[in-house]
Amino acid sequence: MSQDSTLRADARVIALVGLAHGTSHFYHLILAALFPWLKPAFGLSYAELGLLLTAFFVVSGVGQALAGFVVDKVGARSVLLFGMTMLGVSALVLSVAGSYAALMAGALLAGVGNSVFHPADYTLLNQRVSRARLAHGFSVHGISGNIGWAAAPLFMTTVAAFSSWRMALACAAILPLAVLAVLLLNRARLAPEPKPAVAAAPAAGEGTLSFLRLRAVWMCFAFFFLTAVALGGIQAFASIGLMQLYGISRELATGSYTAYMLASAGGMLLGGFVGAGRQDHDRTVAIAFAVAAALALLLGVAVVPGWLALPLMALVGFFSGIAGPSRDLMIRAAAPKNATGRVYGIVYSGLDAGLSVGPALFGLVMDAGHPGWLFAGIALFQALAIVTAVGVGGGTRAGRLQNA
Repeated sequence: MSQDSTLRADARVIALVGLAHGTSHFYHLILAALFPWLKPAFGLSYAELGLLLTAFFVVSGVGQALAGFVVDKVGARSVLLFGMTMLGVSALVLSVAGSYAALMAGALLAGVGNSVFHPADYTLLNQRVSRARLAHGFSVHGISGNIGWAAAPLFMTTVAAFSSWRMALACAAILPLAVLAVLLLNRARLAPEPKPAVAAAPAAGEGTLSFLRLRAVWMCFAFFFLTAVALGGIQAFASIGLMQLYGISRELATGSYTAYMLASAGGMLLGGFVGAGRQDHDRTVAIAFAVAAALALLLGVAVVPGWLALPLMALVGFFSGIAGPSRDLMIRAAAPKNATGRVYGIVYSGLDAGLSVGPALFGLVMDAGHPGWLFAGIALFQALAIVTAVGVGGGTRAGRLQNA
């Protein structure tokens, strides 16, 4: 295959996987974006609203760990198509919800749909994208997720403001169904990697679950859990917290969150080039998160004027984004061969676990009337994540030296 055709094939797979990933991230926030409408409509507290997101991410986290095994067994394409279908169904259920229990049921269905994306996405990227472009594939994957996060609040609040929250959810159902059609039209590009006619016998001590004994896998899980607790606070309550801390308008507060996500996408673009040229990925992650944590803490102490909330949020997002591709390359280096789906499923279930804890935890903080603590907590969890990243990187370097 020529270099041009390889480039086109890589670009096609990266674009398709990125489109699917952006859709899954859009669905992370279809409820959070509607909190200002759902709270009075159902008479809910912030903690009860946060519990909806907790339920979504608990189901997604458990399902993600299991989906990794399914991906390794039946292939990523079928699993990806199932997840996309479930997202569309969940939005339709939410749009007709008449009670808190019905909202919870819709959130659980969305969690089932969301659970498949990381093990399926990363398996497709690792199998179908050439090694030379893999860092950029991870970069685009992260950027597409952030675009989904940035687009959801704007889309959902705009439709809700001009129509209703129910119409916003009904319109949201169109997105995964349209993406499903695109994936089906390009299904040949996402075909499962052919399995050998005769499977190689596993080495002594190896098996389907042997990767769970690796310390690096659980350190990666802890890293995702800690960063996701911080992210959960940002997604659910950053806009409300900025309004209370700085007295700014809802539009500026929502714009600050959008700036965070868009700047994070820009950081991921730069991070793809940084990650492609280095092996010490943990050090890149540590530096980027240290700066992001310091900026989040500055926001929390509220010693700057309100107009600086937007650029500061953008900077927090930018430095967090730089770490993204290096984070994914760090996991790839720690994963054993032929266990991609399982490892990414377990590791990324830490993301869902953290996103399930973050909204509930920070919802209690907001109910207590301490918006400054929200940003201080975000900084704390980002700082703790640095320790786990350095632990993963140190273990990977030690393994390379032993095998040299």
